Amino acid sequence: MRADAETPLLRAEGLVRTHYGEGAPAHAVRGVDLTVRRGEFLAVTGPSGAGKSTLLHLLGGLQRPDSGSLWLAGECTDTYSEAHWAVQRRTRIGIVFQFFNLVSDLSVADNVELPALLAGIPPKQARPRREALLAELGLTGKERSMPGELSGGEQQRVALARALVNQPDLLLADEPAGSLDSRGTREVMRLLSRFHARGQTIVLVTHDARLASAADRVISFFDGCVADDAALDGGAPTRHRGISGVLELKD
Repeated sequence: MRADAETPLLRAEGLVRTHYGEGAPAHAVRGVDLTVRRGEFLAVTGPSGAGKSTLLHLLGGLQRPDSGSLWLAGECTDTYSEAHWAVQRRTRIGIVFQFFNLVSDLSVADNVELPALLAGIPPKQARPRREALLAELGLTGKERSMPGELSGGEQQRVALARALVNQPDLLLADEPAGSLDSRGTREVMRLLSRFHARGQTIVLVTHDARLASAADRVISFFDGCVADDAALDGGAPTRHRGISGVLELKD
């Protein structure tokens, strides 16, 4: 189902996720409400352990909330099966992880093309998409290389190409520069800004203020809650009420 342009691409209400293990339960996400509109670049920042990655995993269907609901393009996902979520991640949601998650025994070309083939795109259509993305990301000539032969920055660019090959509505990026040096971080920031300028909707989890500055809206996440929600207007934050009502901040 495709919703009209006014329908938020993502809407979450009351998301809760608790992790159970040794010791006391860890309340990773506590009743979060969130709306992401089409074409928006949202950065989620906060200290380690704040629950940022868990929130991103909930938005991408990689984890299920204990309670609360999530809408994708106006469609409630409460009844989505694991298989249906997998289809969404192949077709409508691209995900980039901190540690790349490339298939080590597949070449660069095959890593990028694989999601398209899994989504049922014919090889004759998948190959030009792959070639165009690799060229744009500066990876021409690396098609037959294996992931272990690449630098960290190159591997992350392959991961970005893989996430974008199916032209997803939404790109989720979980600490995409967390394993990179300063040069790699700048490169990721430049690439995310470029794709956002073309209309790509992005939700980025990062502890790096440099990456967050590329977004047009920044959420500060603390102890599983939204503590601050600031729209960046020409680089200057304009704060309004935290989505979860944790703080009320006035201009």
